Amino acid sequence: MRKQKKTQILERVKVDNYAAEGKSLARVDGKVVFIEGTVPGDVVDVQLYKNKKDWAEGFPIHFHEYSSQRVTPFCNHFGSCGGCQWQTVPYEEQLRFKQQQVEDHLLRIAKVPLPAINSILGAEQHRYYRNKMEYTFANKRFIPEQQFRELKAKGESTNMWMNVGGFHAKGIFDKVVEIDTCHLQAEPSNAIRRFIVEYGRNNNLSFYDIRMHQGFLRNAMVRIATTGEVMLNLVLGYEDPSIREPLLNAIMKQFPQITTLLYTINTKYNDSIFDLEPIPFHGPGFILEKLEDFQFKISPKSFFQTNTRQGEQLYRVTRDFAELDGTQHLYDLYCGTGSIGIFCSKQVKSLVGVELIEQAIEDAKENARINHIEAAHFTAGDVIQVCNDAFFEVHGRPDVVITDPPRAGMHEKLVQKLLDIAAPLVVYVSCNPATQARDLQALGEKYSVEKIQPVDMFPQTHHIENVVQLKLKTV
Repeated sequence: MRKQKKTQILERVKVDNYAAEGKSLARVDGKVVFIEGTVPGDVVDVQLYKNKKDWAEGFPIHFHEYSSQRVTPFCNHFGSCGGCQWQTVPYEEQLRFKQQQVEDHLLRIAKVPLPAINSILGAEQHRYYRNKMEYTFANKRFIPEQQFRELKAKGESTNMWMNVGGFHAKGIFDKVVEIDTCHLQAEPSNAIRRFIVEYGRNNNLSFYDIRMHQGFLRNAMVRIATTGEVMLNLVLGYEDPSIREPLLNAIMKQFPQITTLLYTINTKYNDSIFDLEPIPFHGPGFILEKLEDFQFKISPKSFFQTNTRQGEQLYRVTRDFAELDGTQHLYDLYCGTGSIGIFCSKQVKSLVGVELIEQAIEDAKENARINHIEAAHFTAGDVIQVCNDAFFEVHGRPDVVITDPPRAGMHEKLVQKLLDIAAPLVVYVSCNPATQARDLQALGEKYSVEKIQPVDMFPQTHHIENVVQLKLKTV
C-alpha cells in the first residue's frame, strides 16, 4: 500500500516579498517558500503541498499577524472563485510589483542589453473594466469552509446539490461558486446571470452536470461595448425549442437593452465553442466596439481585448513604438481580428495581417471594410509558411513587424523566421514577460532592445502586458 504523506506545516512564517503568478514568498531555513493568498508583512502558518530541496509551495491555514499593506477585499466571493487574487493589495502596490515582475523576467531570462524600463501605465478603472465575462451554470455549488460553518450555524442548507450560476471554484472542475455580484463587468451583466438562474430554478430547467455531461443550462457569455451595445450568447447542453424559445423570449422581455442575443448548442465534453456555430435569436449576431475613432465588429467567437480603455493605451504604445510615417509596409503577425494593425493603419503605406484562425481573418477583413481601409491584406495561415519571398513580391517586404503571440510566446521557428526577414523594426506585444524575455534572447542575434513599456490591463490580478521595441543592429 502507498504510504500517505504526512501533512507538513510551517509555523509563524513572515512573508517577505511578492512572487510570480499572484503568490508571495518567504524564506525559511534557506528555502524559498511560495505562498498563496498572502501579502508581504503577513505572519502565517503555512501548509505545504509541494516540498522540494530548495523551494516549497503552500497556502496559509492561520494568520498570526496581518500586514499593514493589506486592504479589505471589495468582493464577497474573494478567495472562492479564483479571480481577482490581489484585492488585498493596494493598487499602487500592484503596479509596483508588476513593474518589478517585468524587470526581473527581462534581466534574468533575456540576458541582452536593456534600456531603462518605462514606468507602468496603470488603469483608471480598477473595477468594472472588462467588456467580456463568461459564466458557468451547474447543478453542484462549491461552499467554502468558512461559509459552510456559517450556514450550518444559522441552520441554513449546506447542500451542494443546488442549481447555481457563477464561476468554477479554484482547482475544482465540477463545482461552481454561486456569484451574487461580480465587480469586473458593469450591469446588466450580474442581472442577466441572476435572471437566468432564477428562471431555470422556477421552470425546472436542468443545470449542467459537469461530471455526467448532461443538463440544459451550460454557459453564458456577456459582452458590453463602450458603444452601449450588449451581447449575450447562451450556451445550452442540448436543443429543445419547447424550453429554449420561452427562455430566450423571457430574457429579451426582461433585458430589452440586449442588442444581440444568440444561443449555441454544445453537446461536447469541453466548453469551447470555436468549432460550433452560435445562432442569432435577436439582433444582427454581433456588436460594434470602438477604439479611438476605429470601429470593430465583434462576434461571439471574436478575440478582442477584454479591457477596452486599457486596450487603447496598449495600442497607442504599440503605434508609437512602430515609428510609422506613412511610407512603411506594416506586417501584423498573430493579427487576430486585425485590431492592432487597423489601429495603426492611418500611418502606413500598406497593412498585412497573418493569422492561423480563418474565422478571425474573415473578421479582420470585415473590420478593414468597416473602417474604409483599402491598403490592407489579411491572410489565414501559418506565418512561417506564408511569409516567403513570393508573398513579399506581391505585398512588399515588411519595414515594421508587430507580433502579439499567445502566452506561450513565439515558436522558435517563428523567431528564426523574423531573423531571416530582418525587418528594420519589430514591436513585440506580450501578455507573458517570461516567454517574451526568452524570445528576446533569441532575437538578440540581430536585434537590440530600444524601448520597454509595461501596461496594466487587468487590475486586481497578477497579469501584465509588456511592449518592447526592437531595432535591427547595424553591422
